[in-house]
Amino acid sequence: MRNDELGGLVGVNPVVVEVERSGFVESRHRGAAVGLGADGAVVVRVGEPGVPIFPRSANKPLQAVAMVRAGLEVDGELLALAAGSHSGEGFHVEGVEKILAGVGMGAGDLRCPESWPLEPVVQQELARGGGGASRVRMNCSGKHAAMLATCVVAGWPTASYLDVGHPLQVVVRETVEELAGEAVAAVGVDGCGAPLFALSAVGVARAFRALVLAEEGTPERRVADAMRAYPQWTSGTRREERLLMDAVPGLVVKCGAEGVDAFALDDGRAGVVKIDDGAMRARTPVTVALLRALGVGEDLEELAVVEVRGGDGVVGAVRVVPGVFTRSGAPPGP
Repeated sequence: MRNDELGGLVGVNPVVVEVERSGFVESRHRGAAVGLGADGAVVVRVGEPGVPIFPRSANKPLQAVAMVRAGLEVDGELLALAAGSHSGEGFHVEGVEKILAGVGMGAGDLRCPESWPLEPVVQQELARGGGGASRVRMNCSGKHAAMLATCVVAGWPTASYLDVGHPLQVVVRETVEELAGEAVAAVGVDGCGAPLFALSAVGVARAFRALVLAEEGTPERRVADAMRAYPQWTSGTRREERLLMDAVPGLVVKCGAEGVDAFALDDGRAGVVKIDDGAMRARTPVTVALLRALGVGEDLEELAVVEVRGGDGVVGAVRVVPGVFTRSGAPPGP
């Protein structure tokens, strides 16, 4: 064991995914995961889910809850967009512009960095048309537009909305800590420039559980319901999160950079995955395995493995190591 920079004790998480090519295992990914039963107890535990992580964009639904509490006046697909990491498709851009226009602001007020859209087809179309990277196409622009809208409604400064001491970010931190049931372990800066709050995987799972179990009409439930009703707005037309939510009734799931997935089912079952080396290719297969360990997702075979290609054919797969995910009553240690 060693002392982590965040103050926790970190051991070596197990290998959760193997990458097989032509019958030969060429790469391995270690990681941690936790699954909560409907009663909130830990029933699946892999590695050390009590160690703080940066959830990255898996924090966005929690940030959206804070914004709704502070007066954000959007709902439906626009609320899903505020809680999501979009692919930069045309309807996403229109949604971001609609949120901004609703409070008299425009794309020039966004402080997220310029970026190409995540969707490859849209990237190619932009390039062929002479377009390029922009703030509005950046995957976090829905969240940033919602942050600006919240500041306008609440009467807070807009130019400094990303400062960690800004009233909006103070409310976000308080909300994150309340929903997770634990104090933020560290504060960083996310890829989009917004403050980033570290939590244990167990804490993130508790927070997602709180969203789905909240009473109808509350900020928590409004965010969860919007994400489930409009999964293409939280990610994209062809993204894995959208496919998961389409396939599993009642599921709300949000990915985060560096190999993070967080989800909850409508009965309170919840889970979080963190891949140690940040490999996004390992994230969804592990999430499917965790869902199955919690009793759902048996028909998700297409998402349970990622094809490894050689030449014009499939020569292997990225898949979860057999036997890694078993139900257990072992308590977490956040």
